Amino acid sequence: MPNALPTFFVSHGGGPWPFMKDQYGSTYDKLEASLIDMRRQVGVRPKAVLVVSSHWEQAGLMVSSSAAPGMIYDYGGFPPHTYHVSYPAPGSPELARQVADLLGQAGHAVSPDPLRGFDHGTFSMLYPVYPQADMPVVQLSIKLGYDPQTHMDIGRALAPLRSEGVLIIGSGLSYHNLRQFGPGGQKASHGFDAWLQHVLRKLPPAERGAAMLHWSEAPYARLAHPREDHLMPLMVALGAAENEPASCVYHEDDFFGSLAVSSFRFGAAA
Repeated sequence: MPNALPTFFVSHGGGPWPFMKDQYGSTYDKLEASLIDMRRQVGVRPKAVLVVSSHWEQAGLMVSSSAAPGMIYDYGGFPPHTYHVSYPAPGSPELARQVADLLGQAGHAVSPDPLRGFDHGTFSMLYPVYPQADMPVVQLSIKLGYDPQTHMDIGRALAPLRSEGVLIIGSGLSYHNLRQFGPGGQKASHGFDAWLQHVLRKLPPAERGAAMLHWSEAPYARLAHPREDHLMPLMVALGAAENEPASCVYHEDDFFGSLAVSSFRFGAAA
């Protein structure tokens, strides 16, 4: 797709981590560096950012349509100051309408949500990328039922936005089993990550898409994702660049001491 921006799937980390440097120390240094490097990979200032957040699940698709979104502190047990952080990026009612139109033309009904604010899957991930918070940002929900084909089709319908300067980011986690978020998750996270790396980076596009539709048959799949909410944004990012090569833009083998986690870019860097 000529002059199209790449798409990204980002493993966004936990809660409000960019605002907890004193507590986390170097835990998130590699993730933060990869997010900062996204600006170089994109190469230009996007017209806007469309984030598909794993932390917004709806029975039907919804798109944030406020010109000035607020904040959603969708986490618990963090220091008091993290419930007052702000990421005051503007919204874009115009982009929200365009998203709804594109998806509607593809048979996916979308409802605008003028009240939806930025959840941590959006603001924590975007803060290192665009810390000035001056980039228009729109959020798109994932759809309950977690059907991979549906989410890949959603990405396919949104692909034209890439040629119009809209940066599409799927925000989730490549491993998301909170009950085994530590040494107990080492084997599953590494096994699933190895499968994900092979499928996304090595297989031809048609085979890659087919394999992702059957992700639950992968090694350790249900141990890595008991609920696949954090995997669905990957399907959207992939669908929006389905015939383009994938690159791993972030990887750790020892996240929180033992977990394998990754982020991917679809399409060429600038």
